[in-house]
Amino acid sequence: MQQTARAVAILLALSVAGITAAFLSLVEGTSAWAIVVAFAVSFAATYLLSFITLEFFIFREINRIQEVLQKLKKKNFSFLKEENAASSRNPLRLINQEIFNYAELKQREIDELKRMADFRREFLADVSHELKTPIFAAQGYIYTLLDGAVKDKTVRDKFLKKAAKSLDGLDVLVQDLLMLSQLENKQIKMLYSYFNLSELIREVFDQMEGKAESKVITLRLAPGFPDQVWVWADKQRIQQVITNLTSNAIKYSKEDPEEEGWVEADLQEDGDRIKVLIKDNGRGISAEHLNRIFERFYRVDRSRAKVSGGSGLGLAIVKHILEAHKTVIDVQSEVGKGSVFSFRLKKRKEKKAKKKQVEV
Repeated sequence: MQQTARAVAILLALSVAGITAAFLSLVEGTSAWAIVVAFAVSFAATYLLSFITLEFFIFREINRIQEVLQKLKKKNFSFLKEENAASSRNPLRLINQEIFNYAELKQREIDELKRMADFRREFLADVSHELKTPIFAAQGYIYTLLDGAVKDKTVRDKFLKKAAKSLDGLDVLVQDLLMLSQLENKQIKMLYSYFNLSELIREVFDQMEGKAESKVITLRLAPGFPDQVWVWADKQRIQQVITNLTSNAIKYSKEDPEEEGWVEADLQEDGDRIKVLIKDNGRGISAEHLNRIFERFYRVDRSRAKVSGGSGLGLAIVKHILEAHKTVIDVQSEVGKGSVFSFRLKKRKEKKAKKKQVEV
């Protein structure tokens, strides 16, 4: 490009210098020396201006555009890591900037498509694994009965109960998948109303008491837990959120049965919102897993997944329900000391009707 700019600059300089010299030669009294000097000055000035203009403002930008286009053809997006051209009035510089911006946008789209492809592969693998276990278990019990064990009443009843339990687990998984899909596609509408959150938490703890006792876990309310806290939310969905968080806390309690475990609920005022906290002194979650625990089927300890039970979708459902409420779930955890899950809900303003309901 530099050779091309130089050649064009020389041609322009010769043309301008020649025209200048020819014009001066027509003027009477102009000496030959003056014509030569005028030719030389015109040539030099025109050459420098033309070369600088062509090289730095035109050909260099064209060269950069060509390089970008070549890399785009080869699907090489490494140039995006370079600093983009600064704002300029040079139209070629602006074109180059637009190419950079377009390439950056396409690269982001490609990265997102790759991420979604990886997610789909991982999701299909997880779904296959989760479906395979209860289906194979139920098949095993039923085929055993068909092979003759059905004649033994004791074995028959035992195997039928186990097959039914496996199918119940399969039904829970399918229902959770369906709900999660509907939440992600915004097919489930939130039915907002004012309700007593304190009462709701007490009801959930009463329902979960049997499960907690089986794992020697104490469900308790924080000191000073209020009798009435009215919030604006979908009562049924918030009940599901608290149930999932409580169940998760019980599920991942301390492994040592001799060590007392507990799950505690607390409500705190936070401006125009109520902060809900579900605390436990369980195993805790290491920092490397905190950003992924709300993904579908993600388990911190996959080797204990089947022992702990569950569909692996509870926290993912919690995340999407709270996002539909325009709030987020926060988690703080330390291995060996427990975890704190929290979220915020709008509290009732004064003089609002308790029976008011709005579908959103």
